[in-house]
Amino acid sequence: MKRRSFKFILFSVKENLLSIIFILFTISLLVFSNSNLSAAKTGLALWVNSVVPSLFPFFIATELLSYTNVISILGSFLNGFMRPIFNVPGEGSFPFIMGIISGYPTGAKIVSKFKKDGICTPIEAERLLAFTNNSGPLFIVGTVGISLFGNVEIGILLLITHILACLTVGFLFRFWKYNKKENTSVISNSKSQNISNASISSLGKILGASITSATRTVVLIGGFVVLFSVIISIINSSGILNIFCKIINPILLVLNISPEFSSGLISGIIELTNGVSLITSVSIKAISVNILFCAFLLGFGGISVVLQVFSIVSEADISIKPYIIGKILQAIFATLYTYLIINNFQFFNLDLL
Repeated sequence: MKRRSFKFILFSVKENLLSIIFILFTISLLVFSNSNLSAAKTGLALWVNSVVPSLFPFFIATELLSYTNVISILGSFLNGFMRPIFNVPGEGSFPFIMGIISGYPTGAKIVSKFKKDGICTPIEAERLLAFTNNSGPLFIVGTVGISLFGNVEIGILLLITHILACLTVGFLFRFWKYNKKENTSVISNSKSQNISNASISSLGKILGASITSATRTVVLIGGFVVLFSVIISIINSSGILNIFCKIINPILLVLNISPEFSSGLISGIIELTNGVSLITSVSIKAISVNILFCAFLLGFGGISVVLQVFSIVSEADISIKPYIIGKILQAIFATLYTYLIINNFQFFNLDLL
């Protein structure tokens, strides 16, 4: 009888795990209300002062460009490059380029639209998603390099390795579901029907639709920024962060790395901006360690970005699995490339020894 009741309890916990998590989150909002309020205000200020000015114009621009023949021109011009290397149509160069220029989650938003409009197949959308949603140069060079490290060379180094890593992931994902057949004729017909060119007569309608779509996305991102600012505050206030730090500190010591990095590493895996800020603030002479951790976090992007992407691509019925695998691989490759460049190019050897 006891064994059956124990199994029933386990089964109930498994079935109601999300409900339990949401209840605990609600209780934590009340228990740590003072720190949570401050964190929410900080997250909201970050969204208003940084996210909206940097991303909102790009969201409008990408929406406007989708009403022109720019995507089809890129598709025709770059198909000979994208198809053999990444096994995606030439139009896939558009989310890659815009994703690199404007940062998270622009690439995912464009890929989602491509899937809806029939510009790519479901499998091609998964391949594109794995490597086209990246951190932008404004954040890597401007925020991380210049503002946090105080060194533009570090920002350029991290941007180079970030791009190299995402290209590597894109090449590896050319084999994703390689032998699975898809009905490309339906996609081809849909593609020609969904691409509509802008004209002066339709400009007002196009502008309105573009601004509405961009506003919806940027508000969604703002919600995630505030939410994860509060989550990190709860993790700090409740002592959960310290528990995780104590778990990974022995691993860092074995690798001859200062335990001071544990807090930044865990925070960065949850939310990128907070993590890289803590990582860059650790003062050690071997600054290459700080750079390597930042390369890893920039490659992964954080759970906050993963959930942002999930909320966007779920509307287009695109699996999040290849994206998560791709970001883990990108984090590893970005760290590897950064290490190789630092150790083989004297120009980037920034250790203060």
